[in-house]
Amino acid sequence: MPNSDAKEPRLCRVSKRSTWHIYYQRKRISTGCEDRVSAELVLHKFKEGLLKPEIRAAGISGILDAYHADRVNNEKPGAERIGWSLKPLKVFFGDKPPEIITPDSCKRYTAFRLDQGVQISTARTELGTLRAAMRWAVREEIVSKAPRTKLPPRPDARQRWLTRSEAAELVDGCVAHHIRLFVLLALHTAARKSHILTLTWSRVDLQARIIDFRDPAKPRTKKGRARVPINDTLYEALKEAYELRETEFVVEWAGDQVSSIKTGFRAAAKRADLSGITPHTLRHTAATWMAQAGISLWDIAGYLGHSNIKMVEETYAHHCPDYLRTAAGVLG
Repeated sequence: MPNSDAKEPRLCRVSKRSTWHIYYQRKRISTGCEDRVSAELVLHKFKEGLLKPEIRAAGISGILDAYHADRVNNEKPGAERIGWSLKPLKVFFGDKPPEIITPDSCKRYTAFRLDQGVQISTARTELGTLRAAMRWAVREEIVSKAPRTKLPPRPDARQRWLTRSEAAELVDGCVAHHIRLFVLLALHTAARKSHILTLTWSRVDLQARIIDFRDPAKPRTKKGRARVPINDTLYEALKEAYELRETEFVVEWAGDQVSSIKTGFRAAAKRADLSGITPHTLRHTAATWMAQAGISLWDIAGYLGHSNIKMVEETYAHHCPDYLRTAAGVLG
C-alpha cells in the first residue's frame, strides 16, 4: 500500500549529521537546525515556498547583509551602528530562516550576549537592528511576514555621577595632555565621546566662544549634536591646545587623531581612586550639575543635543531643587 504522504516534504535524520533534514523528491535538504522545533518551522517555510514560489528563500544572515548594504548605498543614518550589530547576530542566528526568530530565541540571544560580557543595552540595540532588517525585508518582498522580535527591557538610566571634588581629582589624575583635554571637554560641554574625538578646530570659534559639535558631513541622527558656549575654564584649556596643535583635530596625540581614550581614561580614574566610571559618566555628570543648579530641563536638553525633554525629565528631574514645587504649592 503506497504511502499517501510520500510526495509531501517531511523531516528526517541523516547518518552522522546533527541537523534535521527535509526529505522531498528523493532529496535531503539540511534545515541547519539541530532541534526539532526549529526544524519544523523550516519545514513549514519550505512547504509555503512550494505554494508561493514568488517569495524567494532567504536566510537571516543574508537579509542582514542586504539590509546593511541598502543603508550604506543609500547613505541612510545609522549604517555604522548597524554594521557593529551584524557580527554577533550572524554568529548566533546564522543563515537560518526568519521563522526561527521568536520571543524565546531573542531571549536566548540576550543571554548569549550577556555571557560575552556586553551590557543589556547593547543586546537591545542589536535585536533592534534585527527587527528593523526583518521589516525592511517585508517591504522589499524578500519575506512575506516579519517575525516577532522581542527586545529585552530598556535598562535603567545610569545613576553614577561625579561630585565637584571627584571631578577635580579626575582632572588631576590625567597625566597625558590629550586625556586631560578630553575630560575637560566632556565635563564642560556634556558632549558624547565620539563627538569630542571627531571634533575639528574648524568648528571651534575661540573668538565667539562657541563649539559646534554638528558635523556638516554627517546626517542628523537620534544622537543629536549641540552647539554650546565655551566657559572660562574650558577656554583656557582650548587656547593652550590650539597653540600647540599639529592636526585639524582638537583632541590629538603624537601628531595624529585620537581614536580611543579608553586606556588613558582608565588610568586617570585609577589615580583618582574612582571606580565605576566611564567616559559617558562625564556627560551624565555635566547634566546632573546643571539640574542641581536649577537650570531648566529644556535648556539641559538643548545642551545635550536632544530635540525634546522626555529623556532629560526621566533622568535628571529629581536633581532639580524646584521641580514640581510650584505645582505642589498650588495644591496646598
